[in-house]
Amino acid sequence: MTEPADHPLVTAVKPLVDAMGAELLGPEQAQADDVVLAWEGEDVIAVRLPQLSESLDHILAAMERRHGMPLAELDRKAKQSVVRTLEARGAFSVRRGVETVAGALGVSRFTVYNYLNREENAAKGE
Repeated sequence: MTEPADHPLVTAVKPLVDAMGAELLGPEQAQADDVVLAWEGEDVIAVRLPQLSESLDHILAAMERRHGMPLAELDRKAKQSVVRTLEARGAFSVRRGVETVAGALGVSRFTVYNYLNREENAAKGE
């Protein structure tokens, strides 16, 4: 990135950009799909959003940091909670999302589907 890292706009958006797994670039490096952010009418920074599959990997890594251990080492209840969170964030709309999550949790695809179905049935009051 060629822009100063201490610009107020960069300082304000960096935590969000990092949480999304996006990349900050100078505005002159922006491509058609990038989002250019301006400050007082001047282009300051461009944000390159990650591909959905990269976002899922980033979300899984963040969840491991939050739990302080690999997701595969969590107990069943914690894994179910992870699946609920991931479902709410759209993780299963990504191609091979269930397989990716199952691998991270150290469970089968069938188990992930069971966790999802269990939550759906609980919401229906069954």
